[in-house]
This record gives sequence, structure tokens and C-alpha cells, in this order.
Amino acid sequence: MDLLTKVEQTIKSEKLLEEGECIVVAVSGGPDSVALLHLLFALAERWHWRLVVAHLNHGFRGEESEEEALFVAGIAAQLGVTFEEAHLDVPAYIRATGTNPQVAARELRYGFLREIAHKHKAAAIVLAHHADDQAETLLMRLLRGTGPAGLVGIPVRRFEKDVELVRPLLRIYKSELLDYCHAHHFAFRMDSSNLDTKYFRNEVRLDLLPRLRQYNDQLPQSLNRLSVMMAAEQDFMDMQTRAIFKEGVLQESDFCEWSKKWFCGLHVALQRRLIKLILNCLDCEADSIDFMKLEQIRDAILGETSSNLSLHIGGNLVLAREYDRIYLHNDVVPPKPYAYTLEQDMRVLAIEETGITVESIWLERAPQQEQWAPPVHGQNAAWFDAEQLLFPLQVRSRQDGDRMRLLGMDGSKKVKDIFIDSKIPPSIRLKTPIVMDSQEQVIWLPGVRRSSHALVTAQTRFVFCLSIYN
Repeated sequence: MDLLTKVEQTIKSEKLLEEGECIVVAVSGGPDSVALLHLLFALAERWHWRLVVAHLNHGFRGEESEEEALFVAGIAAQLGVTFEEAHLDVPAYIRATGTNPQVAARELRYGFLREIAHKHKAAAIVLAHHADDQAETLLMRLLRGTGPAGLVGIPVRRFEKDVELVRPLLRIYKSELLDYCHAHHFAFRMDSSNLDTKYFRNEVRLDLLPRLRQYNDQLPQSLNRLSVMMAAEQDFMDMQTRAIFKEGVLQESDFCEWSKKWFCGLHVALQRRLIKLILNCLDCEADSIDFMKLEQIRDAILGETSSNLSLHIGGNLVLAREYDRIYLHNDVVPPKPYAYTLEQDMRVLAIEETGITVESIWLERAPQQEQWAPPVHGQNAAWFDAEQLLFPLQVRSRQDGDRMRLLGMDGSKKVKDIFIDSKIPPSIRLKTPIVMDSQEQVIWLPGVRRSSHALVTAQTRFVFCLSIYN
């Protein structure tokens, strides 16, 4: 079976794409994404697709990155498909936010792809992850420690916020993609950073996997079969767990309640999964809880003692047992809603509801000062170009639907999602004020992130600094 037929069968069997859709194709310029684009283009007439090529220049590799962008633009022009490009200074974003480089690159990349999908009303974003990527992912997770869910690996399809991501090459190996490019004389570019073993994935790909293949030459294939099996079993177990939850757990906004006797009758695998599902329902990132913590919770629920129990299990969650009833609830009383006005001449603002104090200072660039180094802000302070701020500022409690534009990212992001992505505990989220300008544009989440608005640059004349302390 030729490669084009294999890919089309995967698209059909997994129902990844439909006829007549607009689809965004993420193309870096490497052999994987170049092969993906040509495969989809070969199918586009029969499937009546409208393709949009999206390329992001991360700014990591200077001239090499610029050349790749021109190369991808050339392919799009040659095929006569729409081309969308963005240049983001990811290194500057990393310095400004302190985010892990790989996390930052992923966050900005997917943010850009979602923006392009929204712009063109695309049904899906198609990515070029392949079977070797899948094998590497499973091996990395095994080395770091993972459970059954981690062995599912990269999903063939999933929703990223409100856009579907699909990966039709997950059963295709790198060698097949290279052969396809060579056979059809498709040019591509090689990313020099893929040879840098300071990155864990590169170390696994270039060093560990070749060594392990001395013991099993079919190791990548074995790992991929494991992923396929675990995906089906994970889906089945998730269905069972949701059914069990619906049967025996009473859920309110800030707590869940169930019977100890009923819980004891469940299989241990369902007990563990149910605990994680309950934690997720209470806005706790259950996937970050290790096996020992999970077993501590399960043991507390199953404890033989007849006395009542109240156990802090981390963050703001408390596990309580009263006779046969088990409760997992939020132990933080949220502050009363509040809203304050911060005038530009105010130096101190005390928020009585949370015990937090906001301070502000002004700095002015001296007329004779030729060099102006933008100040570096810390976690609890942020600097703004004062002339770009719209006063008076507002300091208030968080509300549902609050959004903020992040540095280095197109569009805006929900404040709730920013808290979750930054792994801010719920107890701290409840106390973190929202700082907005007079047009209700969120400019700062103290201790978390600042927005992309009113950045301090070499041209700034007046700097407005905000800081907080308890």
C-alpha cells in the first residue's frame, strides 16, 4: 500500500477530516510537515479541501529560521494555497515570563495556530507528528514515571481549547516520510536544533532509542502498538469511571460526597480513577498528583477506624469522613467581591478583603539620558509605559469570563486558564486581584503574569510600577 493510500485510510477510519472543509496545515519546513502538506494537497481535489499553510518563526535560530519561513512561503506559492506566517520572539517571551522554553514555544505555537484557524473558520489544524514521535513520547514518559493514561501517548485527535487538532501520520514512520519526499523530489529543511542533545527528546531519539534497539530492533513498533492498545483501554476505563461517578457521587460546586461502603465495593482500578475524576471536578489538576499521594487519599477513605476523619490532602482540599459519608471539599472561604479605583497619583491601595496592599511609583527618564534599559520586573511587581495606560486603573476580584492578552501571543486568554496553566493553587487564585485600565482591559495578574499592553521599551519616557505585598 502506498503512503498516500495509507494516510487517506487513516483519515477515513478515524474520521479525522470531512469533505469540503477548510484545514490549517502546520508546516515547519522539515521533511515531516513538507510530506504532510504534499499528501494533503494530493487529496485536496478529491476531498474538496481548502488548505491554509501556517508557519511560525520562533526566533530561536536567527537566519536559519528566516530562511525556513521563506522556504515554506515558496512551497505554498508553488501549490497555490493560502500562506499565513508569524514571527514571535520566543526567547524574549521566555525572559519576560520565566516560562520553560519548550512550554513557551508550545504555548505560542498553538496560540498562533488557533488564531489562524479562527481567521479562516477552519474545521481542524493538521499536525505532522508521526510514529517515531509517538515511540519517543512513550519512552520519555516511562523514564519519568507514568500511569496507564500516559501510555496512550500523543492522541490522534483532540481539542485544543475550541479547535480540533488531528494527526494523520501517527502510524507512519519517519523513514516512510523521507522516502516519500525523496521519491517525489520534494525539498525540505533540517532544523539544526534537532541535533542538540541538551533537549531530552533529542537525547532519547539520538542516543537512547538506538541503544535499546540493539535488544529489540522493532522497539518503535512495539511502543506504538502499546499506545494503540492503551488508547482503547483508557477510553473504556474512562467510560466506566464516568458511569460510576454518575451512579454514586453527589457533586456540588465546591465539594463531592459519596458512600464509603459503596466505594469499598469498587475495583481498586476504578477507585483510583474515581479519585482523580473527583479531584478534576473540584478544579484540581489530578494528573499532577503522584501515585503515593493518590494511595494516601485512597487509604484514608478505606480506613478501618470508625472515628471521623479530616485530612488536608494538599492545596486547599480537605478529605473528611463522617460515619459512612466521604466528603472532598474546598477549605478556602472566598473573599467577598470587591472593586477599587487606583488613581494615577495614589501611592498605596489596601485591599481589606484579602489583606493585600498595592503600591505604585513613577520613574521618569532624564532628558539627557541617552541609554534607557527597561526595568526587569519580579513576580510581585510589574512595570508599564505610563503614557500607554488609561487611568484610573481598577483593582477588583476575579469574575467569570475575565480575559487577558499575554506577551508574545495573539488574541486573549481566559484568566482562569492562565491560573491553571501557571499551576496557581485555587487558594491563591481566590486572593489574586485583577488589575485593569479604565476600559476594563486586564493588564496584570499580580504574582502570575502581566499582559502585553504598555510594555516598557527604549523609547519609554515615564514608567509606572505596581507592586503588591501581604
